[in-house]
Amino acid sequence: MKINLKYFWLLILVAVLYSCKIDEELFSPKITLDNESGIYTVKYGREILIEPKYENAEDATFSWTMDGVVISTAPSLPFMKEEVGEYFITLKVSNEIGEDTEEIRVDVVELEIPTVSIAGNKKMTVTVGTSIPLVATVRETSLPTSFMWTVNDKNVSSEYTYTFIADKIGTYIIKATAKNEDGSHYDMIEVEVVDASDMPFVWEFEKYNYHTVAGRRLLIKPLQTSYGQVEYSWNVEGMNDIAGSEAQFVFVANEPGEYKINAVATSSDNDNNITVTRTFVVTVYDEKEFYRPKSGASQADWSKVFEYTPAPGQFINELKTGGFDATHTTPEAAVAYAEGRLNECNWISLGGFGGYMVVGFDHSIDNSRSYDFGVIGNSYDGSSEPGVVWVMQDENGNGFPDDTWYELAGSENGKFETIQNYAVTYYRPSAAGMPVQWTDNLGNNGEIDYLGQYHNQDYYYPLWINNDSYTLTGTRLEARNYDQSGNGTYWVQPHYDWGYADNFSPTDFNSSDKANFFNISNAIDFEGNTVNLSHVDFVKVQTAVNSKSGWLGELSTEVCGFYDCSLR
Repeated sequence: MKINLKYFWLLILVAVLYSCKIDEELFSPKITLDNESGIYTVKYGREILIEPKYENAEDATFSWTMDGVVISTAPSLPFMKEEVGEYFITLKVSNEIGEDTEEIRVDVVELEIPTVSIAGNKKMTVTVGTSIPLVATVRETSLPTSFMWTVNDKNVSSEYTYTFIADKIGTYIIKATAKNEDGSHYDMIEVEVVDASDMPFVWEFEKYNYHTVAGRRLLIKPLQTSYGQVEYSWNVEGMNDIAGSEAQFVFVANEPGEYKINAVATSSDNDNNITVTRTFVVTVYDEKEFYRPKSGASQADWSKVFEYTPAPGQFINELKTGGFDATHTTPEAAVAYAEGRLNECNWISLGGFGGYMVVGFDHSIDNSRSYDFGVIGNSYDGSSEPGVVWVMQDENGNGFPDDTWYELAGSENGKFETIQNYAVTYYRPSAAGMPVQWTDNLGNNGEIDYLGQYHNQDYYYPLWINNDSYTLTGTRLEARNYDQSGNGTYWVQPHYDWGYADNFSPTDFNSSDKANFFNISNAIDFEGNTVNLSHVDFVKVQTAVNSKSGWLGELSTEVCGFYDCSLR
């Protein structure tokens, strides 16, 4: 039998190769990661130990490489980083027979430390017997979290609400602390409790120079007054028949000119009576002195945004639908933002209650005794977010809205549920992604919810407001929003009859451009009395409801434009 040498040597070669293959499979190292995905997660500053299992690695060498640099030659790898990010590592195991490699990714993530914020002033002085209700907000984490109030390091409550009673004179440090396995965080306030006789005397005003129009009532009202027994005395030089005995003073003069007012406050609550004097100067003008008539060059639309001060809200600082960017961090930049949006006929959110914007025109808008100007919003049937409208004359003729605001009365004016001089104070959150806490002058508190699934900018608190809190004051309407579905899925925000911006009114709403129309004749003063204004130069719109509609968030007036009806 003859053997074909060609096939013989082929068989020999196959046998040799097969034998090598068996040797390689039997003796080459093999890596089995202790995490099947090859992706490991660790929090920054924490160490993770990566411990693969090996086969055929008795005499093997190990190499862990990251960014082209060998970081370990041990079988296991302890890994820790102080910076958040993704780190890619190659593991290679080699011996005389062969090698095996695996690619590994380590995700270094943030610690989940809870964050606490207490609504209210961080430092206050009160008299003995005062009760201070406190509310803490804790940003949730995925980790179990404990919470505790302490007063001078003594545990007093584990509830998120706590009322401190100032029953003894002294200084009290009140802390709210949240803690989990990743760490702890606290917020605190300092309360100085004093006897009534030791309370500091306060009688301060926003300004001491005023201007008004002949025949109009001017209210001079302090920002804050002292506790206890205080006697007040007011007089106008040269007008002996005008005097006052309250903390505030109503002044009226029928003739233009400059008037000097002297005021004295005397406190009898202290061991020694304290007397404080204040002096005011009021300049009275004729109403028509700075009137700017229309001309052929006059534009129907607004000409300048003077101020944009919204309350916190889900669209404030929002980059996408809100239209903000990283440059809008000053009041001037906020005004530029508002002007840009109005020029595009795009909506501007005023945030929660009290948020406002002020615009002016290139001429005075006349009181026609009918509809005089329009404010464009984006309301529709079932979605009204009413804004109270205010008007101002340029009484001193300087071109700025630093004169007297007059509210335009609407359908809710004079109702029991409508509150004048309602004030809400908003507090800067202590960390990103937290709701904004608020308190009001009626003793209530609440939050502007953080809706991260829809609007995930870090803060809903305006970035151009430097103070850690600010107060907005205006007229509050009763909220009408309700959950029609009964399960939180469908909220309705009904309209108000007339007299408000961003309101789907059956009376003053123009469906063609979504504007509400306003009559200057509806102007009222601080006491609700009608003010006969011949014209106005500035318009302010202010969110009028303090409420929220579940997943939709806070009610927020939105405006898109302003125009003089006589020029449309």
